[in-house]
Amino acid sequence: MTDTTKKLSRRGFLSTSAIAATGTVLAAPPAIAAGNVTWRMQTHWPTGNWYYEDVFVKFCDRITAATNGELTITPVQSNGIVPTGEVLNAVRRGLLESAFIYPAYWIGRIPVAGHLNGHIGAWSSHEEMAAFMYEMGALDVIREAYAEQGIFQIGPVSYSGLTLYSNRALRTTEDFSGWRVRSTGPAALVLTKMGAAPVSIPGGELYQALQTGVAEGAHWGSTSTGWGMNLQEVNKYIAEPDLLGHMNGEVFAGMKAWDALGDDLKATVSEIVRATSADASAHFVYRDMLFKKKFVEEMGGELTQLDDNTIADLQRYSLEVVDDFSAKDPKYSGRVGEMLHEFQRLRGA
Repeated sequence: MTDTTKKLSRRGFLSTSAIAATGTVLAAPPAIAAGNVTWRMQTHWPTGNWYYEDVFVKFCDRITAATNGELTITPVQSNGIVPTGEVLNAVRRGLLESAFIYPAYWIGRIPVAGHLNGHIGAWSSHEEMAAFMYEMGALDVIREAYAEQGIFQIGPVSYSGLTLYSNRALRTTEDFSGWRVRSTGPAALVLTKMGAAPVSIPGGELYQALQTGVAEGAHWGSTSTGWGMNLQEVNKYIAEPDLLGHMNGEVFAGMKAWDALGDDLKATVSEIVRATSADASAHFVYRDMLFKKKFVEEMGGELTQLDDNTIADLQRYSLEVVDDFSAKDPKYSGRVGEMLHEFQRLRGA
């Protein structure tokens, strides 16, 4: 059995609803002419966020260009065709062909999606995340679980770290007690064990919730993705280090849509997903550094430091959450959970 009390080093840990589309084009059936295919790909990101264009739209355009239009990806904003929470069903049923989205939305239905999303302290770099998913074979198991839902899981896309924005200075485990934080996914389960009180708030309501004190903090990906939601305007603190070196989004397609592609198109899409993950990781990491500097120097915010005992508690509770997932879903989460324990042993965490 893995020793879940072993402390994660500070260095390792540190590394570690918008308006619906009004046009009829996005809602139209996919065009298939002269052998070409069009996929509509919906994200959970609303337009207006810098990374909607810089990451998501560029990803769609990259596939279209690489396939010379044989596969054209039409980007669809948050809630553009269906509400975010219905995207998995919509892709399964063929109302959408694909999605560029966030695995935490499906963990009640596909528990192993929590492993795809990422666990606190699980990996400290993009390379470690990719090694776990592709080299150890975790993604193969995750794909089995998605296939049961009629979905082909193409792969993860890194969103960089998990940053806690807060209106409460967080330094010790005791500081988390009763903290009302907007949180989702495995992180919410860990924060609950820390004594916090996670609340579920849609992205479109998050700013006002923080303004009015309904929430005392939030995480929305990394510092820079949270910045795109203007969290820096309604929070006084950012806790360091980030709780996760690289938190993942995901790209998936309906099984029928995926199977209809030729092997060459499948290979091209898969490679672009992997390349985009690496590119997005660097893209977000650099902006995280710039925005943290701006938060202090221009916004008057403060970076607070989690102490060593708090970091150790976070890692310990995170591994407990991994084991909880394994107990509830031995078929998939159990297998990936064992891989994660072994991965932690290999990396000396």
